[in-house]
Amino acid sequence: MKLWGGRFSKSTDALVDDFNSSIRFDARMYAQDIKGSMAHANMLGKQGIIDKSDSELIVKTLSEILKEIEDGRIEFEIDAEDIHMNIEKILISKIGDVGKRLHTGRSRNDQVALDIRMYLRDECDNLSAMLKNLQKTILTLAENNIDTIMPGYTHLQKAQPITLAHHVMAYFEMFKRDTQRLTDCRKRINVMPLGSGALAGTTYNLDREFVCEQLGFDSITQNSLDGVSDRDFVCELAFCLSMIMMHLSRFSEEIILWSSHEFSFIELDDAFSTGSSIMPQKKNPDVAELARGKTGRVYGSLMGLLTVMKGLPLAYNKDMQEDKEQIFDALDTVKMCLPVFSNMLATMNVKKESMLKGAKGGFTNATDVADYLVKKGLPFRDAHAVVGKMVAYCIEKDTVIDALSLDEFKEFSSIFEDDIYTAISLDTCVNQRKLTGGPAKETMQKIITKYKGELQ
Repeated sequence: MKLWGGRFSKSTDALVDDFNSSIRFDARMYAQDIKGSMAHANMLGKQGIIDKSDSELIVKTLSEILKEIEDGRIEFEIDAEDIHMNIEKILISKIGDVGKRLHTGRSRNDQVALDIRMYLRDECDNLSAMLKNLQKTILTLAENNIDTIMPGYTHLQKAQPITLAHHVMAYFEMFKRDTQRLTDCRKRINVMPLGSGALAGTTYNLDREFVCEQLGFDSITQNSLDGVSDRDFVCELAFCLSMIMMHLSRFSEEIILWSSHEFSFIELDDAFSTGSSIMPQKKNPDVAELARGKTGRVYGSLMGLLTVMKGLPLAYNKDMQEDKEQIFDALDTVKMCLPVFSNMLATMNVKKESMLKGAKGGFTNATDVADYLVKKGLPFRDAHAVVGKMVAYCIEKDTVIDALSLDEFKEFSSIFEDDIYTAISLDTCVNQRKLTGGPAKETMQKIITKYKGELQ
């Protein structure tokens, strides 16, 4: 008989048991469920709601059950529906009527809200550690390539010369924001709902603040209806995960392009590449492609969560059971992608000469030619027009601006002097951009040093 089966005259249909059960996916919350129950039992004993000796036996037995689960000595049952009922059923089987006192002053509604908050709080910490490791990898890559000149792009067209350090540090900024979002999201996760009951609290003299402190929460929920029906924090975390994957996907796209024969900017390590079943020459960037592809999966979890929640009346509804599969899958996907992506970056070979060659083509120093003229007194729009004509001339002659003679320069403007060649060298183009956020070597050294200190 089900623990809730008192008012029912027949057993649940086997198909309904399977359909209704969530133990297949919420079993992963066993530790959080047990720790939450231990804190609840301690509080019940402290408040005199149940005998202190009973609460102590419950806590002791729950601790033993936790060890048995971790040792693989317990199998959960589908007909017990979920992790909460499974744990309670095991507890009762061990200590009888005393175990039946555990659920006093508590509903599965506030119990599951507690468990999911504790679980996601732990996962935020795990994700932050993974992001920190990825950021360290990016810092090392940047530090090793602070002088590696490459073309910067807009519209995937060569635009201006930058360094690889400058390029990858843009992703560092993205992942830094991801870490900040996780930290901020964790604050809203870390609010303790136990004591909300099914929806209207309870008449028992619970000490919610005691449980809050025991379980490491920052505060308690202030409305029992909201306490059991709030899943904003799940949706918010799914959004944070989607942002992480978006950034991984953008970076993956560039890794895929850079490793192509047409770019040849990098070569991925053999250990992070795959081959073709038919074409012996192939070396495919499958890690990056999979990270890019799995982004859609995480987006799907976010949309699934928002869709489940969009029409639900207060308070708890069974629909909300669907939150766990969505957020767990999103978490698993991101946690799978982050370490393998980080290791792929750490082991890839940067082809510095190819990057430099790429920067020398495509007139990436054209803006600096215009800036040279402006600094000599020509209005920017006039300078822009002059350089546009020079580019057209070079395309016609199949040459580059740097290769023009001074006489050719002067055909476009008498302002040009011998110093034009220094002014538009790639080294000058990069290292004169010293403003905060620019690619100059001294600027990059400062920001890398700053961020290394912050991560430590």
